[in-house]
Amino acid sequence: MYSRQDLAKAKKRKDLIAIGEEKNIPIKKALRTLRYEEELRLLQIEMVNFQQWVKKKGLRVAIIFEGRDAAGKGGTIKRFKQHLNPRSTRVVALSKPTEVERGQWYFRRYIKELPNPGEIVLFDRSWYNRAVVEPVMGFCDQNEYNRFMAQVPGFEHMLYEDGVHIIKFWFSISKKEQKKRIESRLQNPLKKWKFSPVDQKGQELWDKYTFYKEHMFSRTHSTFSPWIIVQANDKKSARLESMRYVLSKFDYTSSLRTKTTILPDPNKVHRYYRQIEQIDI
Repeated sequence: MYSRQDLAKAKKRKDLIAIGEEKNIPIKKALRTLRYEEELRLLQIEMVNFQQWVKKKGLRVAIIFEGRDAAGKGGTIKRFKQHLNPRSTRVVALSKPTEVERGQWYFRRYIKELPNPGEIVLFDRSWYNRAVVEPVMGFCDQNEYNRFMAQVPGFEHMLYEDGVHIIKFWFSISKKEQKKRIESRLQNPLKKWKFSPVDQKGQELWDKYTFYKEHMFSRTHSTFSPWIIVQANDKKSARLESMRYVLSKFDYTSSLRTKTTILPDPNKVHRYYRQIEQIDI
């Protein structure tokens, strides 16, 4: 820690950094955190402006967060909605379907959750459970899976034609990083609720997840509903850049002066294509 004498000696920022290095204070890490928090604050201000614009225009915006377990979806959603008006922003994280829902058309339970005019809905996982998690874990049979894969492009095209704005994020992490995060959850009593039997299988079934993930991309990536890959090994960067991507897709700034860039880093966020270099293969 800095003493009163240290602070008195420091005349400039570089003096503080030099003293911190002498005393083995992780000053660079602290500075990175401060920069992140300030950038997050500025982007959250933009999200508030964006929400007001969506409400004024009566738009319907659905943002889907998908990815392997522990990829950082929940933490990103938390930052997205942190300062937004809850009356026009919802988070949808559906539990497993009931027996009645299992007998209904698969998309029905999600249709009820789609945004109303002037509303933003954040899906913490979505109908794409049936594309990856369910076949990997044996929660659906082959016929159910094939039917979903045949229907989902048409379903999303109908939403597109009806004016619903859909953004589909895939948060991509490495196998090593996933293992690290899962172990961290087990050690932290405040995060144990995040750990489930599905998480436990994530590492063991890594290659199977990869197979279904790649098949999902090849069958459901389109010009009207593309997949957006977020490099998520760095949680903080993933949060900021995904927020920037959403803001950059709408012309909400015509009467505003933004205080930070809303253009995402193309090395962190990009559209899916077959030859893309991925870290979670």
